[in-house]
Amino acid sequence: MGEPGFWDNQERAQAVVERLKAARAATEPFDAFGAGLEDAEVLLELADEEADAAASAEVVGLAGSLEAELEALEFRMLLSGPNDAMGAFLQINAGAGGTEACDWAEMLMRMYGRWAERMEFEAKEVDLQSNDEAGIRSALVEIRGPYVYGYLKHEAGVHRLVRISPFDAQSRRQTTFASVDVTPLVDDSIEIDIVESDLEIETYKAGGAGGQHVNKTESAVRIRHLPTGVIVACQNERSQHRNRKVAMKMLKAKLLRLEEEKRAETASGRYDDKGEIAWGSQIRSYVLHPYQLVKDHRTSHETGNVDGVLDGKITDFMEASMREAMGERAAEG
Repeated sequence: MGEPGFWDNQERAQAVVERLKAARAATEPFDAFGAGLEDAEVLLELADEEADAAASAEVVGLAGSLEAELEALEFRMLLSGPNDAMGAFLQINAGAGGTEACDWAEMLMRMYGRWAERMEFEAKEVDLQSNDEAGIRSALVEIRGPYVYGYLKHEAGVHRLVRISPFDAQSRRQTTFASVDVTPLVDDSIEIDIVESDLEIETYKAGGAGGQHVNKTESAVRIRHLPTGVIVACQNERSQHRNRKVAMKMLKAKLLRLEEEKRAETASGRYDDKGEIAWGSQIRSYVLHPYQLVKDHRTSHETGNVDGVLDGKITDFMEASMREAMGERAAEG
């Protein structure tokens, strides 16, 4: 970063800065814990030598703080996958159910947006397909920050909502679904071989509010990777060139994740783009009526604080999923 001209290439510079943030996020907590441990040892020696009750009480308090820090460090070690330190693309799709499902998809988008704010991550809307009446049909959000992918990757799957529908004139209870997909945010340092002839590229007029390019020029880009059937699209950038560049980055991310799943032999056990967004496939249920409960069906982790969860307090669910996955890997040897 100290090299002359480092900031001349903003995109390259940003990638280096993000690598630095990830490295600091991994090392600084360990350094701070080591310093705290040394302070506790010195204080303990002082308390023993002088039989100081106040110092002894301070040691007890410091030990409690160090124990909490140690638990946080153990959690950080769960984020040890090859792509965990990267940012992520978060994709949300409404399931069957019309406006009710689209409203649920928008609620999920807000939930993850609030989570990103709480974690001090940067979230940016890449693609959004609104529903005419209310909610969204689909959304793609780019989230940047240390270990974003490591946190979010276990959120991929079908999310189920049970509530009294505000769109039902008879106020009946409705069950609806939306899917979440997560891919790592790759940078140019990661080599992924993509053959141009394997791509089917389509341009179209961008939809939605804002910008002179919207609905006037074919700036939006959709790319299909023929060998895998993976489809990506981007329309929020102001030029076709930028939209194509972002779409290619998304395609690389999806192909990278597919390779990661093949290596881990887990692709058959999780939701992907071909999965059904319906009963029997949900990973988590959010029940607002007749009682209030959010429950993850993989880990059995649950809470009655539904409002808190929908306001982004979901790290506990992520941690439970990470510990479950680590336990499964340990059992497999």
